[in-house]
Amino acid sequence: MRPYTLAFSTLLALAACTPASNAPPPATSLTTTKGLTFVDPAGMTLYTFDKDSGGKSACNGPCAKNWPPFAASGGTASGPWTIITRDDGTQQWAYKGKPLYTWVKDAKPGDVTGDGVNQVWHVAQP
Repeated sequence: MRPYTLAFSTLLALAACTPASNAPPPATSLTTTKGLTFVDPAGMTLYTFDKDSGGKSACNGPCAKNWPPFAASGGTASGPWTIITRDDGTQQWAYKGKPLYTWVKDAKPGDVTGDGVNQVWHVAQP
């Protein structure tokens, strides 16, 4: 086998074992009345909750009905985007360790009516 063929084969093998680090982010950003804000694929604003800590969601049960977790089904974590496991075993997206949620009272893409609710909910921003 020629040396360059062996080197190329080695590079191909290494590439196959290297995880994809350029996975697309699960959310995009949109300019809202609160500035640049993360939104889910449907364009709905994403929020953070001050009571979450250590990459763990504190919003469960009735809270999660009003603040649906941003589900991470089949996604790939990359960079500041991580996936956490909730108390019920489902997976949720987090940005820089902060779990993300939508708000049931946002009616259309770009609404930010959940920002400031009870002084503990905030739009998620890059």
